[in-house]
Amino acid sequence: MAERIIEDILIVSRRQDVTRLVLETLAARAVRGTVVDGIVAAAKRLGDRDWRLVLAELDGDVAAAAELMARVRAVHPELPVVMIAADDSVQTAVGAMRAGCRDVIEPPVTREKLESVLNAYAPSHAVPLAASGAADARRPYRIAGQSRRLRETIALAEKVAATSLPVLITGESGTGKELISRMIHDRSRRSSEPFVAVNCGAMSESLLESELFGHERGAFTGAHARRVGRFEQAHGGTLLLDEVSETSPRLQAELLRVLEQQYFERVGGSDAVDVNVRVISTSNRNLARDVEQGAFRRDLYYRLGGVQISVVPLRERIDDIAPLVWHFVNSFAGEVGRNIEQLDEEMLVAFRSYAWPGNVRQLRNVVRTALALGKGPTLSLAGVPALWSELRCPQPRNMSTLSLAELERSAIYEALRRTEAHQAKAAELLGITDRTLREKLRRYKRDGYAPPDAFGRTGERQWATA
Repeated sequence: MAERIIEDILIVSRRQDVTRLVLETLAARAVRGTVVDGIVAAAKRLGDRDWRLVLAELDGDVAAAAELMARVRAVHPELPVVMIAADDSVQTAVGAMRAGCRDVIEPPVTREKLESVLNAYAPSHAVPLAASGAADARRPYRIAGQSRRLRETIALAEKVAATSLPVLITGESGTGKELISRMIHDRSRRSSEPFVAVNCGAMSESLLESELFGHERGAFTGAHARRVGRFEQAHGGTLLLDEVSETSPRLQAELLRVLEQQYFERVGGSDAVDVNVRVISTSNRNLARDVEQGAFRRDLYYRLGGVQISVVPLRERIDDIAPLVWHFVNSFAGEVGRNIEQLDEEMLVAFRSYAWPGNVRQLRNVVRTALALGKGPTLSLAGVPALWSELRCPQPRNMSTLSLAELERSAIYEALRRTEAHQAKAAELLGITDRTLREKLRRYKRDGYAPPDAFGRTGERQWATA
């Protein structure tokens, strides 16, 4: 499944010819746009979702452009706005840029000009997706990748989604546990009901108790009104207890009681509040070990872990690195208006050998920094020497967690990269026959492993055979 951008280009225009051309250009890229006919209408739609770009045709009215920018900044301060000018005067262009527009399309408006703007501010590079959806209309989720380990995780999550079983998702910080939980909700029978998340590790015990269960007026100093808690907000839907391992023993007992009885009392109250909630929990710790050490309640552990899903770290699924980089280019290139056409091969080699202690979250931040501080159509770390030094330093890798088949596949892909995808030379480097290498590559393809992204994009170069 390739990434398809969900309706996220806002078009402000009253001219039918311009609107038609913009929509046709978006349709050719498999992107849908939303058209509104003025600033007031645009303002009403700005809060609907995380828009990627605003294209505004305002009859050259610089004052209107300034008003639109003020409304945009109030909701999405970093959202790029590109003005479609009614004339090619320098005054209009300068006025639009001073108002805060990132760019100006001067007349005549052509598909080529629109494509150039879209490539810079709303790129749509093809990215293989393991899963995608819209659990939250404002925050559609996309899980980019193609590795076997990721596909196995997604398959298990899809299987359990149709049930009402509680789910415990474990994995290192930054691996995407919350995305998996959103996918489970989106594929469940509760998908039309709320998805509510609470970070259990970010609050004190008393604040978390109030956050989960709500409180009555006067329950404590500062409680001036009744507050509905996250359990009530999630009634009929799904509640995500993010980093549940960080809860105190007292709150663990409260959680167990609510999960078993499906009712609770607000803090400072005595009336029972009935709820019907599916609970998904996440933890970056080994909860089974915490249970044995007495750091987590055994009965709550069994209650939360009806099904357990483990999300493997990024260093154990290097086949996902290049797709993730392109996914983040799609997401963040618009912040700086860079049209990225290829990925630096030396950077990719460094990425594949790095241990990524911060996992996908760290990779996202590295790509975002490289986009902001670099220049030109090739994404590299040349403009970020500190990051380049860090990523090239030897990192401890837990090789015992990799199977022999995974090590073999990594070695074959590395040989192909070193020989510029020349199979005969790669086989010689590996000390195997051409026939053996071809058979292994056919098996990888049959098992769903795409060739490595050796020259910037998956699938753009055929493997050389002579």
